Amino acid sequence: MITQTAVPWQTPTWKEELSGAFRSVDDLLQFLELEGTDLAFQSDSTSPFPIRVPISYARRMRKGDPDDPLLRQVLPLQAETLTFPGFVADPLEEARHNPVPGVVHKYEGRVLLITSPACAVHCRYCFRRHFPYEDNTGGKAHWQPALDYIAGDLSVREVILSGGDPLAANDNQLQWLTDQLARIGHIRRLRVHSRFPVVIPSRIDDPCLSWLGGSRLDTIMVLHINHPAEIDSNLRAMVARLKDRNITVLNQAVLLKGVNDSAESLELLSEALFAAGVLPYYLHLLDPVAGASHFDLPVSEALALYRTLSGRLPGYLLPKLVQDVPGKASKTYIV
Repeated sequence: MITQTAVPWQTPTWKEELSGAFRSVDDLLQFLELEGTDLAFQSDSTSPFPIRVPISYARRMRKGDPDDPLLRQVLPLQAETLTFPGFVADPLEEARHNPVPGVVHKYEGRVLLITSPACAVHCRYCFRRHFPYEDNTGGKAHWQPALDYIAGDLSVREVILSGGDPLAANDNQLQWLTDQLARIGHIRRLRVHSRFPVVIPSRIDDPCLSWLGGSRLDTIMVLHINHPAEIDSNLRAMVARLKDRNITVLNQAVLLKGVNDSAESLELLSEALFAAGVLPYYLHLLDPVAGASHFDLPVSEALALYRTLSGRLPGYLLPKLVQDVPGKASKTYIV
């Protein structure tokens, strides 16, 4: 008689979770028990911006609900194929502020470094869905011109790692990059903008925390959470790990029609963020990127919603309502 030894189940690594993400609309809808639902979605073969949804994120969606706010953020709809005046490929005109490959320098005192072209999830409203990543490749071999540019501009005090998603790069590369930035004397702060900790919280592992919290730089992690249903126990545990390393954790959200366009939803989001140790930072109006017009909310509606929200929340829980306007010296506050 052959005795089988049980193999203990192991939690998948973040790389395993990323490789196992849904890359088929049909597979995701089957998982959510939505096969046959008339969602007017694009098939995998027709969408130029393919679907990518980690299973850990999909598990937070309500099965059988075609209007689930998390699903709406990631499902490619046929509405993306419609053209709409003012919705363009480069809504923030970043091509005008790309002095060397990998660097976007729009605002005084800080630069943005395109650290990786990849993302853990493909958000359908992403303002960089048409960005020329092929001309802004990351990695050690391509970062040196960007580092030279940053070192040569003494006005730059803060470097923002962005993408894509910077945490899609491996930790050895990110450790090296952080070490190089820390050697530039006029750099004081490192800011990391990432959706990774939200959709795959296991990304915040020991190697990641080592470079995030191991330099002389003050480090800020800016998460991107749009709806309170995105906040679960795994995310709260991840935030606690970041704060244990003295990393400031902020959140920026985008106001999206059909996702979070109610005062109730945004109030719950701010309350859930604060309970998780995250401070609400920005609430962005939608950037008018081609393919995302169905998420747009008129400014008048956004203002009315925000006034209601401001009457319900204390000031420290009220994110700043902003818009990124090309050519302006900073974010434009909508009041």
